[in-house]
Amino acid sequence: MNLKMKRLKFLILLCIMTFAVSCGQQKKYIEYKVKDGETMRSIAKNYNLKTKDLLRLNPDVGRKPDANTVIIIPNSKKNNTQIAENIKVDKVETKIDEVKTPIDVTAEEANTVDSELEELKKNFVVHKVKAKETVYGLTRFYNISKEELFTLNPTVEKEGLKINQVIKIKPILTEEDAEANDVFEDNIKSNSEVNIALLLPFRANEYKDTDAKDVFSNNTLANIVTDFYMGAEIAIDSIRKKGVKVNVQVFDTEKRSSRINSIASSGQLKNADVIIGPFYSDEAKKLAGSVSSPVVFPHFSKDQKTFSSSKLIKTAPDKSSYLEALTNYLSESYTNENIIVVGDGKAKSNSNILKIVSKLKKNDSINTISILKPKNGYIKKEKFTDLMKPKTHTWVIVVSDNDVAVADALNSMISLPEEVTAQVFAIDKNKAFNRIDNFKLAKINFSYVTNEFIDESNYATKAFNSKYRKLNNSLPSIHSTKGFDITYDVLARLASSNNDLKETLNEGSSYRLVSKFDYKKRLFGVTNNEGLFILKYNEDLSLTRLK
Repeated sequence: MNLKMKRLKFLILLCIMTFAVSCGQQKKYIEYKVKDGETMRSIAKNYNLKTKDLLRLNPDVGRKPDANTVIIIPNSKKNNTQIAENIKVDKVETKIDEVKTPIDVTAEEANTVDSELEELKKNFVVHKVKAKETVYGLTRFYNISKEELFTLNPTVEKEGLKINQVIKIKPILTEEDAEANDVFEDNIKSNSEVNIALLLPFRANEYKDTDAKDVFSNNTLANIVTDFYMGAEIAIDSIRKKGVKVNVQVFDTEKRSSRINSIASSGQLKNADVIIGPFYSDEAKKLAGSVSSPVVFPHFSKDQKTFSSSKLIKTAPDKSSYLEALTNYLSESYTNENIIVVGDGKAKSNSNILKIVSKLKKNDSINTISILKPKNGYIKKEKFTDLMKPKTHTWVIVVSDNDVAVADALNSMISLPEEVTAQVFAIDKNKAFNRIDNFKLAKINFSYVTNEFIDESNYATKAFNSKYRKLNNSLPSIHSTKGFDITYDVLARLASSNNDLKETLNEGSSYRLVSKFDYKKRLFGVTNNEGLFILKYNEDLSLTRLK
């Protein structure tokens, strides 16, 4: 870390104690005057629409419009089509690189659009391509993979997108399935006002007489906290540029449990629409019992599984969600693969193996699952190859963080017999996998579950990196990016919902720079984020999102 960056971080620590940011044909659509007490959700229900579609038609109207507000709704006398027509994928948070930018179609091609649409809409959700839309933007918006889009639209892979082209997104789902796969779309109201409080352990008093070089060279927490805060600052600035007045309070919680009680009892948080922090799980539980605002816990802690307050929102998925995500994906993708589960014989590994086998066998098509564990400290390659079959693809699920067990499994997948193929999966990319050469991981199509996925070619990522570097003379760390994602997501949801964060948590998942926020609330309990990705190594060491 260069000296300029360290001094900048140190300046933040010194200033934080006093810092406060002021912060002619039949019409397809008709006008509708909102009645007293009606919400966009109730209106959508009355007209058999989805709330997000109605909000998309009325981007300047919030979820709870005033009486007599005039909005537009589809004319029920016109034939409805399941087509997304007014999507904007070039917003700051999802704006994407101009890769495969749509090209113009000929007049003759344009004349075929309507007839294609009539046929396609019977079985598929379809999308009419607009200028500046890209493959990446569409996959991000609809929460589908690039492979899924190309499978339904092979010409898109070969020729790219064309303006006014009608493409298939996914098969039409039942209403229940569609609601389960909803994506939250920002409908930020300009001129709205949001109050946010940040509670972070800067420990400014502790470091005020210490040289900046010493603070950040030897203190992991100081780096994490200041990086998170600098990312949050950019998120706040981004939301302000959308016309939202953001009032920010910043509190230094100092050493663990030293100030949280006094902050909670001071009354300074009573007007906060949301509180991000504290960083410690015990402090978060204590604060949630003292305030009326939602408390957003901003990182993963093994103790977060003990959270129970309905005020608490966990931004990092529980580790149990990783296993669930992997088994769901494998069960949905199963096409007669041979399945081998590898463990290390330890209690945690054995427990996870039982869970994986139990969940996979709920699929009636999966009859046999082989289990391998070390004998005399290792697993012979023959143990793997004896279970593999020619012309039958094998899934090897490694359930261990033991270096030897992981190395045995991965080394056994190299140089397989002729006509034998395999792919290795893991619940997460733990330290044992980090010790394996990436080229070896790529050779076996290593796939794993993670809560982070970033596309460096993405316009939004480039814009964030550029702004961060300009402000801080350094590229952002993962903590800076997480600080942006969490803060931006919370503020965007508040500004889209008349400051009712909990209302938006049921409106679908959201995607930011590296994070997916897919919130599920327990009845009378904590809100969990189940937003996870499944990634696969490619031969060129790039990563593909499988889900």
